[in-house]
Amino acid sequence: MDLQNSCIGPEMILPATTLSTSKPNEPVLLRIPKQGKAIETVKPISVPGLLHRTASRYPNHPALYWKDATTKKWKSINYSEYEKQVRTCAKAFLQLGLERYHSVCILGFNSPEWFMSSLGAIYAGGISAGIYTTNSSEACLHCAELGKANIAVVQDSIQLQKIQQIKNKLPHLKAIIQYEGEPSDPSVLSWKQLMELGKAQDDDKLDNVLKQIAINECCMLIFTSGTVGNPKGVMISHDNVTWTAVAVAERLCAEKGKDRIISYLPLSHVAAQIVDIFIATTIAASVYFANKDALKGSLVNTMLEVHPTYFLGVPRVWEKIHEKMIYIGQKSGSLKKAIANWAKYHAFQHNMSKINGTNSHTWNYASAKWLVLKRIKQALGLDQCKYCISAAAPLSANIKEYFMSIDIPVMEVFGMSESSGPHTLSTYDTFNLDSVGPTLSGTKTKIFEGDKQSDGEICVYGRHVFMGYIEDPEKTAEAVDKEGWLHSGDVGHIDNHGFVYITGRIKELLITAGGENIPPVLIEQSVKQELPYVSNALLIGDKRKYLAILLALKTEVNSDAVPLDNLTSDVQKWLQSLGCPADTVTQVLNGGVDKRLLKAIQDKIDIVNEKATSNAQRIRKFAILPADFSITTGELGPTMKVRRNIVITKYADIIEKLYT
Repeated sequence: MDLQNSCIGPEMILPATTLSTSKPNEPVLLRIPKQGKAIETVKPISVPGLLHRTASRYPNHPALYWKDATTKKWKSINYSEYEKQVRTCAKAFLQLGLERYHSVCILGFNSPEWFMSSLGAIYAGGISAGIYTTNSSEACLHCAELGKANIAVVQDSIQLQKIQQIKNKLPHLKAIIQYEGEPSDPSVLSWKQLMELGKAQDDDKLDNVLKQIAINECCMLIFTSGTVGNPKGVMISHDNVTWTAVAVAERLCAEKGKDRIISYLPLSHVAAQIVDIFIATTIAASVYFANKDALKGSLVNTMLEVHPTYFLGVPRVWEKIHEKMIYIGQKSGSLKKAIANWAKYHAFQHNMSKINGTNSHTWNYASAKWLVLKRIKQALGLDQCKYCISAAAPLSANIKEYFMSIDIPVMEVFGMSESSGPHTLSTYDTFNLDSVGPTLSGTKTKIFEGDKQSDGEICVYGRHVFMGYIEDPEKTAEAVDKEGWLHSGDVGHIDNHGFVYITGRIKELLITAGGENIPPVLIEQSVKQELPYVSNALLIGDKRKYLAILLALKTEVNSDAVPLDNLTSDVQKWLQSLGCPADTVTQVLNGGVDKRLLKAIQDKIDIVNEKATSNAQRIRKFAILPADFSITTGELGPTMKVRRNIVITKYADIIEKLYT
């Protein structure tokens, strides 16, 4: 069946009367203006239509690469085979009883099976619903209930246990599939069994379902991280995701059939789905899957083998690379250090000149590039990378400055689940250290209750704005106003050049006892920049008479990413230089914190306070916490954002002492 030219089925648009809905079986109006830029008038296309178009144009181009678990060698499939396997998966889902507008919940790290499960669910007329692998059984139950899940796809026995603990509470659940290893429960299908089931079915049923799919109806559920309360189910339409993919590809000037993408987003989240699946499909790129334990050292090896043209990682990825580079630099001799510092200085100046509108290529920069910077990029496997991108959480200014100094500017993305992923995206021509970049072409940004020079709530408009929260009309009405603007909950402003700046979140604003609104994130980032030995900083002071800050020193982590008591080598060396050596956080805190350490921290906080815009924004007190934050211990959400209420509750005693 020619999906692209079909007059009914996946390319049809159903009649609709509203821009938003909370029902998965209700279509919505598409936000297509009658005139405007080319990107605004891109012809709507469904998810099956997009993959079919790419597979038709580039049938033999490699689509997915992954490491074989046994041979440790790269394996791949081309776009033609990719689409065949997606259709096979869809036919199996239909045979197992997947119903229209019901979901397939997927718990696992990014993998070919994850992609095929997501696309297979959509092809079969269902809804793809990725669930965070860090979710508890109770959180999984909430997500599966919202999506009326018919099928659960899990990576391994660990994720399987979560579903088995709640399956009796899921009346719509009909099948469970485990795609890694052999399931111990005979009622659970392996991936091989699933695909064999799909191959045994003819195409008629699937083709009939495809004829019923409309571009303006829900194809995907993205669950918010649940930083406050239960996760909300964000309903995404075909047009939301396919339009976003086209818009991002245009911003990045991606070349069809010539790019290689590595993404390390350790979560089943919007960025993993949009960037990997849909942008790659739009530009016929090859996706390489990083190992799930990439942060333990294998990520650089993957990059050295692949030499990606696009590399996307969460801020922790960039922090880990930064830490490793600093460690290597400390081991170098004095001559190498001097040469490296000279090269970094000229690279930083060159990139700052570009930001300021001067594309200067000095002799010093050219020499530094040839002697040092080129080798650094080769050592990291980033010598062919067109864009290095950070997503999912803010990247601190000192990390961005460091990568600029080694001639690897890291671009930031701002987006939300509710905007189907990216809304702003920096490029080398539109880059600013403090900004998240300009909005994507065809989208709009405005500041609610503010203006272009003052802070207010950032509001978003475009074809990427979600349909609504599933089964939650009240939250939907709160998020999207009557004119169709999505209220992000982020506070910021837009400069005269169209750059968007984020200064905090409305829910995170601290209102002091004196009535002043304080955005904590910028202050926290300033403290971490002055104190690179601090892993996490949390500003407190809501309804208090002054600000205080909680500091977590950098420590080693175990195989489950749980912070240990042992301080990192950098922190240990710092403490030795202060004359108060310690190997663990416990030693730092035992008997009271050493006065020399207290003074060293206070000196840096004084520097931050000098930049404060008012006395109310000055930090008066601080405390060192007994442990760092992590997802496992609950202080961080799945996207690595701090759960402020959890931290404040956990360390209530320490906080009260700061105000006694």
